[in-house]
Amino acid sequence: MKSDFLIRNALIVDGTGAPPFLGSVRVSGERIAEVGECAGPSKIEIDADGLVLAPGIIDSHTHFDAQITWDPIATPSPGHGVTTVLIGNCGFTIAPCKPENRDKTMRNLVRVEGMSLKAMEAGINWEFESFSDYLELLEAKGVGPNVGTFVGHSSIRTHVLGDDASLRSATEDEVEAMRCLVDEAMAAGAVGFSTSTSPSHNGADGNPMPSRLATERELKALVGVLGARGKGVFMLTKGSSTPVPFLETLAEEIKRPVVIAALLHNSTDPEGVFRDFECIEAARSRNNLLWGQVSCCPLSTEFTLRAPYPFEGIAAWKPAMQAASDEDYRQLLRDQTFRDSVRAELTRPAAVRLFNGEWDKLKVLEVSRPSHQHLEGQSLASLAKSSGQDPLDLMLDLALEEDLETTFLSVLLNADEAAVSKLLTHEYSAIALSDAGAHLTFFCDAGFGLYLLGHWVRDRKIMSLEQAIYRLTGQPSQIYGIVERGYIKQGAFADLMLFDPATVGRSPARRVSDLPAGERRLTTDPLGVHGVWVNGTRIVDEGGLIGDAGRPGQVLRHFH
Repeated sequence: MKSDFLIRNALIVDGTGAPPFLGSVRVSGERIAEVGECAGPSKIEIDADGLVLAPGIIDSHTHFDAQITWDPIATPSPGHGVTTVLIGNCGFTIAPCKPENRDKTMRNLVRVEGMSLKAMEAGINWEFESFSDYLELLEAKGVGPNVGTFVGHSSIRTHVLGDDASLRSATEDEVEAMRCLVDEAMAAGAVGFSTSTSPSHNGADGNPMPSRLATERELKALVGVLGARGKGVFMLTKGSSTPVPFLETLAEEIKRPVVIAALLHNSTDPEGVFRDFECIEAARSRNNLLWGQVSCCPLSTEFTLRAPYPFEGIAAWKPAMQAASDEDYRQLLRDQTFRDSVRAELTRPAAVRLFNGEWDKLKVLEVSRPSHQHLEGQSLASLAKSSGQDPLDLMLDLALEEDLETTFLSVLLNADEAAVSKLLTHEYSAIALSDAGAHLTFFCDAGFGLYLLGHWVRDRKIMSLEQAIYRLTGQPSQIYGIVERGYIKQGAFADLMLFDPATVGRSPARRVSDLPAGERRLTTDPLGVHGVWVNGTRIVDEGGLIGDAGRPGQVLRHFH
């Protein structure tokens, strides 16, 4: 419920990058009415007692598209200070979607985004077909945080090509039909157009996600909608077919920002991500607006061989993704020829692949048989060395012996903190990649902003507090053209976060069973957060999410 209130005695970090200052903020309805020396009392006054008051975090890379139809609060993100989420990244959206494509869409998300099929089948509200219908559904049901939505390439492709979307190139007429759908979505209020060319992004039956089948002609036609309209951001997760120099040509043609994900540090090609940033710097010198999307978190992934996401970017693993039955899959994992082909490919490192044979970074996290408990916490490299086995054979044999229930933990990317600090402080990097709403059985980085403020600012001191807040609020507001959000200033929407810089952070991940159909997910708890407001309504206090706070967020449709 909205009401007028005053927050006194706060250390205000306003989102511009300016130094903090002690002062007050008065809120009237949805907006900030006064900042600084606020004269006069208010019916509701909050003494911040020197805590930091900042704009709410803008999480620009989430995958809440499905979850938000059954969980309009988009948990756990608001508890972590997030007041605005952008969904539909990488082209993996659920709108537009014809009724006959719903099952395919969900099964694609199971593979590419690690989502539970049972949860989606039980939870997704399918009272929409077009992109505009989807936005109207979210508005009608209400949302906790503010929500901006990309129109996604794979959904557009599936809408036009149906089952052929992951199998072939599009005809000229089909490209035109897709272009019209993108144009309609932009007119309805999409923040931009998103796609993926990453070889790690595979859908149902092990086939590539539909966007990966697009020709250069198709991609240019769809991205061209942004240029024709003079609005919107082009976001993609890139593969080898879309190198940064090619993306610069698109930015030059459309005169719109291009956000490139996921620029993570890979120790098997330690200079690769920095070469990409050199290309981005060159593009910016020519006034072409490229941004490199980076993560402040180590990419740690929990997985079982039932859903081995780190291995699905290996070409030799594709037959396993296409196995006709569970028994066929198990037989393939036992097959020596299959194992040898995977092993051979791993001798040829690739920068765009998640797993490159770094067995020392892959551990046995949890076993299902008591007789194997001595293996927990040990790396595959050390176990292989002590047993004389090849690590791939050891992993597959162990998983098969435990009915594929063995849980492994990998820390494959962004593990070198010295390298990551360079990425985080780069002039043209955008800190994001929480993937909130996706990979829920693998990891939970919804608290990425609190991790930045605690680990990197307080503990590592790689940037100032005001610079970090800018990177989480004002900068994404500028990149995506989000109107009147991301700053503490008079007239802006009252999206606010109150926190203690001495304790801010996130807890270790834990498993809960709160998805539809009782499915499990990983979640984390915020540390040091004392309050979060969305459009002037408090949704988080010292105890966490407020149960009766309502759904004060807005579905964002208008961008600069």
